[in-house]
Amino acid sequence: MAAARWMLRWVAAAAAAVAAVLALDNGLARTPPMGWLHWERFLCATDCAAEPHRCVSEQLFVEMADRMAAEGWRDAGYEFICIDDCWMAPTRDKQGRLQADPKRFPGGIRKLADYVHSKGLKLGIYSDVGSKTCAGFPGSYNHYDLDAQTFASWGVDLLKFDGCNSESLDLLAEGYRRMSVALNRTGRSIVYSCEWPFYLRPVQQPNYTEIKQYCNHWRNFYDVYDSWSSIKSILDWTALHQDTIVKIAGPGGWNDPDMLVIGNFGLSWDQSVTQMAMWAIMAAPLFMSNDLRHISPEAKWLLQNKEVIAINQDPLGKQGYQLFKDKNFQLWERPLSDRAYAVAVLNQQEIGGPQKFTFSLTFLGNGLACNPACSIRQVLPASRECGVYSWMSSLSVEVNPTGTVLLKVLPL
Repeated sequence: MAAARWMLRWVAAAAAAVAAVLALDNGLARTPPMGWLHWERFLCATDCAAEPHRCVSEQLFVEMADRMAAEGWRDAGYEFICIDDCWMAPTRDKQGRLQADPKRFPGGIRKLADYVHSKGLKLGIYSDVGSKTCAGFPGSYNHYDLDAQTFASWGVDLLKFDGCNSESLDLLAEGYRRMSVALNRTGRSIVYSCEWPFYLRPVQQPNYTEIKQYCNHWRNFYDVYDSWSSIKSILDWTALHQDTIVKIAGPGGWNDPDMLVIGNFGLSWDQSVTQMAMWAIMAAPLFMSNDLRHISPEAKWLLQNKEVIAINQDPLGKQGYQLFKDKNFQLWERPLSDRAYAVAVLNQQEIGGPQKFTFSLTFLGNGLACNPACSIRQVLPASRECGVYSWMSSLSVEVNPTGTVLLKVLPL
């Protein structure tokens, strides 16, 4: 009997150990990760002779790291500088390992990682669950352990793992699981960014409980573009699916609506404010894709806004959601620490001028956000104190077309 009890305890302990390895218990991304990612702005530019300043190369990432360290980005919280697709050589080396393109990355990834680390930043890299990346470079299929070990040996701090060129959904899911376990086995702290649910959704509903066990953040929807229609479609999709995705987000695992395109060419000022405000409400990873060597003071002010970043990084870690729509207006809220709330009023109308929107404060926080009273501060588009309000009060805000007013509600 004693031997049997011992055997049962051993089996239970072994099962717990296996579960601990399989679950993503890496202690990372307790708040949404922040950084810079090359893809939306620089795509797959590989001709460094013709386009030296936009070529995906060692020089590009060194120059961005310099700007991030010297111009306040790192101090604002943007700590990752991330390489996306097109960094690789066309083939693996003789040992079967991934290798950087030798002309565009002459020092290799280890040297680049050392430089990024010397600036107080962290380096992210890209690979794919399938046989090839989306741009046709070598994928990680059948090389998950080797690639994880390679990334760790280079000093990589984040892996963006894409989902192109997988032969089946079963292989896709298996690949995402296996890479998660392989990264954990390296012993290095590597944030794991997945596109798993996006590639499942055309065929089946993602199991977000499982996905959060393996990934630190995950993409659900199409790539962001430098346009208002793209930002609007992401917000519409998020609101439509919020009953499924909001509840799973939290410390260690986040829904990722894709990159911030503020500071590029396609968004007006009001639309830029909307993206920054709504990404804060959604507890989204904040990965800029822009050219930090050429960015306007206004875009820099918005992206480095301490109050907005504080909302995004709130340690309670709850994602916000849409409360209701009223014609062209949407009212969103996000619970914050210390019983506070962030509130966003979005005006989706694309014609005319500023419009006033009035709502009852009893709508907020299931009636508790301003009960019995609260102070309200406007954070965007410009900071100002709105005043003290009682539970039965209404608040009126004026919002520009395609713009957003972001508020912080503090209980009294």
